[in-house]
Amino acid sequence: MSIEKENKLPLFISGQGVLLFTTKEKEIVFSIKNNDKNKLFIKFNEKRVVVFNENTKEIYNDIKNNKGLINNDDAFYWFSLDSQNQILRAGIGEARLDTMIYEYKFNYIQKSEEYEKNKKYLESLNMLEYNNDIQIIRLLINPIVDSVPLKVKNTNELTMIDVAENKYLPHSGLSTIAQKLYECISGERFILNDDDFPDFSKAIEYSIKTPGCWCHEKLKGKSTEFNPSKPNINETYLRITLGKNSGDSPGIPYVLEIWPPYHFSPIHSHAKTDAIIRVLHGEINVKLFPFLSKKEIDPFGIEVFEKDEITWISPKLNQIHQLINKNEDHTCITIQCYMYGEKNRIHYDYFDYVNEDGELEQYEPDSDMGFVEFKLLMKKEWLNKK
Repeated sequence: MSIEKENKLPLFISGQGVLLFTTKEKEIVFSIKNNDKNKLFIKFNEKRVVVFNENTKEIYNDIKNNKGLINNDDAFYWFSLDSQNQILRAGIGEARLDTMIYEYKFNYIQKSEEYEKNKKYLESLNMLEYNNDIQIIRLLINPIVDSVPLKVKNTNELTMIDVAENKYLPHSGLSTIAQKLYECISGERFILNDDDFPDFSKAIEYSIKTPGCWCHEKLKGKSTEFNPSKPNINETYLRITLGKNSGDSPGIPYVLEIWPPYHFSPIHSHAKTDAIIRVLHGEINVKLFPFLSKKEIDPFGIEVFEKDEITWISPKLNQIHQLINKNEDHTCITIQCYMYGEKNRIHYDYFDYVNEDGELEQYEPDSDMGFVEFKLLMKKEWLNKK
């Protein structure tokens, strides 16, 4: 194998990292090497992923792998080098075990001569070499090692079993920005039904079900929000905003979102923001997708979040999802919090989504009403109900 029009990119740490890239080709080859001519060639084609060791002439096949480059211009790909665990992995979309299509584990007996020799070889690899057939998206410092927990727990609630079984993401494991959002909305007093209005959630349910009330009429008016030519009352939800837009988020950073039974969002992205989502009432189903696509693709994960459970979004993970309230009896109410990372200098102000014609559209996060005004209105409707 050879690579023409050579480009080089050093790994952050020798022997480990993840390359994310796109390509329009049907077959691509790149390598990871060192200055002593140790070299791994990685090939993606339409049928599979193959890794070839130029020094030993070994081919590292995954017998379960039957997929490589796919017929989708929106797709992107990843390859993970993990010298510490001696594992090679590859996938499509977000870099995580859920999207993996290739895995090769070196099954040497730990501490054996073969194990140590192979570990030393993998740890020596420190340079990516590629041609112009691929476009680099980013290089990550750490390899893909374990699954990523979707639910966040406060450090004071975590047990040793939680950590050992990787069930939850400690809130201290969130980015600095996400921790800021988490600390704002995770407290015991951050609730809907407070002493001031203990029937708040009931009032919202009443307003949704009652013709002439604000929630009911507002939802009807939003039926063309995402697909103007194909009205769909179920593809609607209400956005009640808390605070002001300070320029550090797409729209106002704190949003109460109200999801009546069977209402859902389009599949959408989150402007490469950090985000925290907490369920305040009911439960919400979340479908996670490997990338935003004009073509129909399957989710890689589906999770149900119940009252007071918290999930997260980062610029690299959980970015593409669809929310739906599948409970036929109860409205779901969530608090959604978004903020650009400290190094984000683009501040893309839109959530991209896929409409019913399979086209990508831009949605500018807006406000249906401010929270203080909304709460007063719900109280008025509730007290005046027949």
